[in-house]
Amino acid sequence: MIQIECVVNGKKTSAKVNPDRVLVDFLRDDLGLTGTKKGCGVGECGACTVIVDGRTVNSCLVLAVAVDGCSVTTVEGLGSGDDLDALQQAFIDHGAIQCGFCTPGMLLSAKALLDRNAKPTRGEIKRAISGNLCRCTGYTKIVDAIAAAAQAGEARNK
Repeated sequence: MIQIECVVNGKKTSAKVNPDRVLVDFLRDDLGLTGTKKGCGVGECGACTVIVDGRTVNSCLVLAVAVDGCSVTTVEGLGSGDDLDALQQAFIDHGAIQCGFCTPGMLLSAKALLDRNAKPTRGEIKRAISGNLCRCTGYTKIVDAIAAAAQAGEARNK
């Protein structure tokens, strides 16, 4: 077992993990953060996308020990309590959620994009979510939702 310390959704976390434990299992099973979904397990679907130190990662490909000293954001870290993040609200408002399995990964890919580029083009939005597969919506409503959240953020900042 290896001792790790990291910040998960703003809370300092300390745990002992097996050296071969992947981040998705650590988040879901050890921390109870089940919003991060286990999909393909080989980094192809993006369902397990989280943000580590500002960058999106497929948590099925990252060992938990690799986040020692890092800041990790999962979908549970968006919004607070009953107050949804603007992206979450935009997904609801634009019908960008169907089965919901891809939604946490999509939201985090979108958040990482908007954190580094507050005014992305539709092409930039599509590139940012290109590692996230959705089998239900056809992506148009997801791109619309992310664009709307960007516009709402721009309006709030004026």
